[in-house]
Amino acid sequence: MSANLEAKKVVVEEIKGKIEGAKSVVLATYDKLTVAEVTDLRNKFRAVSGEYKVYKNTLIRKAFEELGIQGFDQDLNGTTAIVFCPDETSACAVFAKAVKENPALEGKIVPKSAYVSGAYVDQKGIKALASIPSREVLLAKMLGCLQSPIAKFAYVLNSIAQNKQES
Repeated sequence: MSANLEAKKVVVEEIKGKIEGAKSVVLATYDKLTVAEVTDLRNKFRAVSGEYKVYKNTLIRKAFEELGIQGFDQDLNGTTAIVFCPDETSACAVFAKAVKENPALEGKIVPKSAYVSGAYVDQKGIKALASIPSREVLLAKMLGCLQSPIAKFAYVLNSIAQNKQES
């Protein structure tokens, strides 16, 4: 076999490993991004433990096929960036936040589809995922809801104790 074919097989194996290790994989179209914009995006994805990469569409397609994942052929055309993320929502949220913070990115980077927890997600689904707070934020909100009644009960007991002391 040629060295080029062997190198491609190594890259396909790398992509497969990253897909298997990620809870979400987002495919996005990128067009006319500057080096500074790409660097900024990479840093934003690193901040959420994600990885922004650009591979050849044929290699991504081959990795999906070897993993038995269907439905991404129509999205693997043109310029494609791929983001691997260890949770379901943060990659989608980073795309939405990046465009909101920098309107110059509007139309330059557009999520096409995603593979989240074993399922194909279209553009509408990506927008919905982007609006969901992260796991940590949801846990903090739930904890706040659980603590609130207990804190109020403690305040009432403290008030009763103070009233008895004053009497």
